[in-house]
Amino acid sequence: MAEIKPFKGMRYTAKDKNSLVCPPYDIISDKQREQYIANDPHNIIRLELPKGGDERYAEAGKTLREWLDEGVLACDEKESIYVYEMQFSTNGKRKSLKGFVSLVKLEEFSKGIVLPHEETLSKAKADRFDLMSETFCNFSQIYSLYMDEDGSVCSLINGCSSGLPDMEVTDPDGTVHRMWCVSDENVISGITAAFADKKLYIADGHHRYETALNFRNSLAEQGKDIPGSRYISMMLVNMENDGLVVFPTHRIVKGLDNFDGEKLVEKCKKYFDIAEAPGEIRMQAALNTGYDDGKKVFALYLGSGKCYILTLKDNSAVKNFLPGKSDAYCGLDVSVLHTLILENILGIDKENMAAQKNLTYTRSRQEAFEAVDFDNANCAFILNPTRVTEIRDVASASEKMPQKSTYFYPKLITGLVMNKF
Repeated sequence: MAEIKPFKGMRYTAKDKNSLVCPPYDIISDKQREQYIANDPHNIIRLELPKGGDERYAEAGKTLREWLDEGVLACDEKESIYVYEMQFSTNGKRKSLKGFVSLVKLEEFSKGIVLPHEETLSKAKADRFDLMSETFCNFSQIYSLYMDEDGSVCSLINGCSSGLPDMEVTDPDGTVHRMWCVSDENVISGITAAFADKKLYIADGHHRYETALNFRNSLAEQGKDIPGSRYISMMLVNMENDGLVVFPTHRIVKGLDNFDGEKLVEKCKKYFDIAEAPGEIRMQAALNTGYDDGKKVFALYLGSGKCYILTLKDNSAVKNFLPGKSDAYCGLDVSVLHTLILENILGIDKENMAAQKNLTYTRSRQEAFEAVDFDNANCAFILNPTRVTEIRDVASASEKMPQKSTYFYPKLITGLVMNKF
């Protein structure tokens, strides 16, 4: 199944890397980018997120070559895997998530070896393709999950990460990122063998994975044989890891003509049991209870503190609209919301959603409330998080969730180890 291999990671040579790393490129604002560069002109953001005109990608490639020549960056002498641990806090609890970074052979999704779970946007893939064409590098890792039923992989990576890490940084959120370079051939061969019968489920990085496939195919069409282009750098995490955290992404509805919140509530009664939930505390308590009970439930916020809890009456309701979809897909909270309310009642079709014409997304519940209260949004839907098992089941059914169905936390840091091929 999945073919993994060690690699000679490209890393910063400076001992203190705190000012050199950054969060994923797609969650960094222009202002934040400028601040990272102001703090350190060698910050990885200059390579991962180049700015400017049409020459920005070529400039990133030039900068990379200069940093390698100057010794700012260097590739390891030995092929290694890189055990990666994140320690972080969420909901008042301290958690730890550990996996490892290696190369993974690129496989078409149709082979059922590497499985996606979300739809992608073409604009983002074009950006990553142009950057890869100039740099021949993976600056950040795809975040993927795997099943480790007997715990053999977990045992191996724990055994080689008990001492002091080779790298450690703390990000602005307080998450501590640690990494151990492992070149022991016995450990590497044990992990490689363990993945011979495993599938990989992409958690984060769909655009970058599809870009890597396109780039590999483009080189082949040009008759260029570059072995490194057939692999991509991944962070691999056991799906049963207690540190896995998925946050929900909420929906904001805007710009609908003649929108009437009370009429929307009445129409929703066809599919949902509805109860008022004034106040954020009562709303969250109701969402938590529904989640724990395995129900399909979310909140509808209409502004000025007016909030309703919607609980699906019949779990087969979505299947009636999507007979060709699996039970796993039809059972997702986002599928229930998108199909029964956004599309069927409000008339916001999939093309509209993709273009974000009448629908925008946010991880911040407060931002969703404020959009309705102060920015003239029509309403907001507050969701529960998607379960990791749901991600696995939808991917295993060869289906993709609607965009913005998951938000894995914390995000992998960019700049600890990179793949130059």
